[in-house]
Amino acid sequence: MSRLTLCWIACLFAGCINADPLAGKRPNIIVILTDDQGYGDLGRHGNPVIKTPHLDKMYDEAVHFEDFHVSPTCSPTRAALLSGKHEFKNGVTHTIHERERMSLKTTTIAQVLKSAGYTTGIFGKWHLGDEDAYQPDKRGFDEAFVHGAGGIGQHYVGTCADAPGNSYFDPVIKHNGKFVKTSGYCTDVFFGQAMKWIESAKRAKPFFACITPNAPHGPLICPPEYEKMYSGKVKENEAKFLGMVTNIDDNVGKLLARLNALGIEKDTLVIYMNDNGGTAGCQIFNAGMRGRKGTAFNGGTRAMSLWHWPGTLKPGPCEKLTAHMDIFPTLAELAGAKAPGKLDGFSLVPLLKNPQAAWHEDRMLFTHLGRWPLGAEPVQHGVCSVRWRNYLLVREKKGDWGLYDLKADPGETTEITTQHADVAAKLDKAYDKWWAEILPCLENEQAYKTAPQTAPFFEQYYKQFADPGPNNVPAGILKPTRLK
Repeated sequence: MSRLTLCWIACLFAGCINADPLAGKRPNIIVILTDDQGYGDLGRHGNPVIKTPHLDKMYDEAVHFEDFHVSPTCSPTRAALLSGKHEFKNGVTHTIHERERMSLKTTTIAQVLKSAGYTTGIFGKWHLGDEDAYQPDKRGFDEAFVHGAGGIGQHYVGTCADAPGNSYFDPVIKHNGKFVKTSGYCTDVFFGQAMKWIESAKRAKPFFACITPNAPHGPLICPPEYEKMYSGKVKENEAKFLGMVTNIDDNVGKLLARLNALGIEKDTLVIYMNDNGGTAGCQIFNAGMRGRKGTAFNGGTRAMSLWHWPGTLKPGPCEKLTAHMDIFPTLAELAGAKAPGKLDGFSLVPLLKNPQAAWHEDRMLFTHLGRWPLGAEPVQHGVCSVRWRNYLLVREKKGDWGLYDLKADPGETTEITTQHADVAAKLDKAYDKWWAEILPCLENEQAYKTAPQTAPFFEQYYKQFADPGPNNVPAGILKPTRLK
């Protein structure tokens, strides 16, 4: 054998040894995204009241990103997660008024994974457009089991509306284009359906499942046995809210146990996160943070992010500045798929291997609440912020920028703009540049003017059940009435 051949073999072997052990590993992927649970609504984060034993165990067995951020409200977070780009670049600037619709030009992570041979499903909340063209079965999901609007039973002027008269118990759910009557509490229904699908999906291809319960978003409704766990310890609404979180926790426990029973636990990456700052639980515990849902302070965007992959990921914390936009490129790399175009997120694969790795140390995260008045010009300086390193430059609805050092002052109690005018100026300039970039992307601002007068979910519901005969309408379903 020639020396050249031996050198080639040695180089090839060395390449195999140094090859990235995660990229292209193609795990099954489950993303669990809760609605209005805050960073502080978890036992492991120090909450003195809440009971989350299964999530606490998952935390202990997972990589957990401790400086992970999302958007201040729900539709924006979902758009950024699924696209790898800031929600405004997807046209999403609100949760209603047609401004919750994710641009049809957007490529979703579901489409990318599907092109890489994955089968894909979503179970729960969608909230990125209720017209057919915007629905998940048109955006890369093979299996779609979702409610409409932002919550079960919600309806607004325009297209954003759930099935009429819907409720948290025995909800009517749109399953692959047809409404079905379910039995049980909504969170149990979504996890149960997801587990049934996973059992069938796992036999053929790797799968990608999004489990997106509408809980613990208001209205605060939960099974009585969960509310009783907290009755007398906190206020009534808080007891319901905490009960909703504990119900989610129990479902996560069942899911992880089922993966183990199916023999696929070590082949499955499970990601658990929440979609914005805290709500009903903030008065009980907010991890010392200022702000909550709908603000640009740290408490409005910081979220939990647990990455559980037994046998592959070494459990422990990662303190790097990370965000929902990073999930898209991470999952694409793990699946061996090519991410399209320029993304705002960065792959977390280097951090999943080594939480201390050098990784985009100078990144900036831009937050804007959006939600300016219907028909108004976009408001550049509303509720917004820029995060860079340990600094947060933030505005409330009215007022000037305030600069805070989150490392020295995690509760954002002392404003330091004067002491660090150079930092404030740097971030202000970066924000102006970012704003100029996103303005051409805001395609939904005038869409309310031409929106259908009848909500698609209402129209389709009435069409499906136009004949209220026993063979057409499941027992107990709301019978059609004139749309008001």
